[in-house]
Amino acid sequence: MNALDASSINLKQLTVISKGWSGDQKYCATSVDGAKYFLRTCSKDKKYKVETMFKVQRQLATLGVSVSKPVEFGECAEGFYLLQAWIDGQDAEEVISKLDVHKQYRYGLEAGKMLKIIHSIPAPKEQIGWALRFNEKIDRKIKMFNDCAIKFDGADNIVDYIESNRYLLKDRPQTFQHGDYHIGNMMMENERLIIIDFDRYDYGDPWEEFNRIVWSAQASPKFATGMIDGYFSHKIPSEFWGLLALYICSNLLSSMPWAIPFGESEINTVRNLAKDVLNWYNNMQSIIPNWYGN
Repeated sequence: MNALDASSINLKQLTVISKGWSGDQKYCATSVDGAKYFLRTCSKDKKYKVETMFKVQRQLATLGVSVSKPVEFGECAEGFYLLQAWIDGQDAEEVISKLDVHKQYRYGLEAGKMLKIIHSIPAPKEQIGWALRFNEKIDRKIKMFNDCAIKFDGADNIVDYIESNRYLLKDRPQTFQHGDYHIGNMMMENERLIIIDFDRYDYGDPWEEFNRIVWSAQASPKFATGMIDGYFSHKIPSEFWGLLALYICSNLLSSMPWAIPFGESEINTVRNLAKDVLNWYNNMQSIIPNWYGN
């Protein structure tokens, strides 16, 4: 049976959702009684990942994190499906960027507090040590960037910072990670901030999760500042800043090889991001980004 028939909810209509980078099929599903749901279908090889995503979101909802309520997970002709409550709202980035800076900051605080709860879920005990895992990832990213036909200005400063700060990875803890936590993966419904798109979840250093804060900082520096303050309850460890810069730089390096297949628009997005990062960090001479607290 296809997902429409397999669900215990009596669904009658599917509308394709094309937004997003996931390879999964996504739909707005409508039931016979008019209720709307978010339906995701995936191939059979993704069963464990999608089932885990379903269970974790259900757990997070009980812990007080605003997520799209998980309704049902099951098998269908396409492979497996995940059904969630529909969010009748707007993209958070569009809404928050238009608010006054005090409200932007307050929503950032809320996002940071929810991220802290997300990181309360432990990583599997058999997880490989973080320093080994991430150093291997850094090696791959540097090689990919060096082999890449297109570069961005200031790349040497980025690579030098990474190489000089690998030691910060030693003895880092590991937890569940959302995998793509930033303002672009949040929605607003009745003035409530909701976290979406858990499909890139992983396990690793919880502070690595801030590597996507660049997108939040571009949209709203106050929101990004609030995220950090909320996560740490305004008591930010001094070692956080060096690791934040390391994770941002590492993620930036891999962005260009990723962008090239998608064309000039995405390439320019990465170039502009690189300019912003180098500006925020004074060409990697400063350890705290200049948008923080301003």
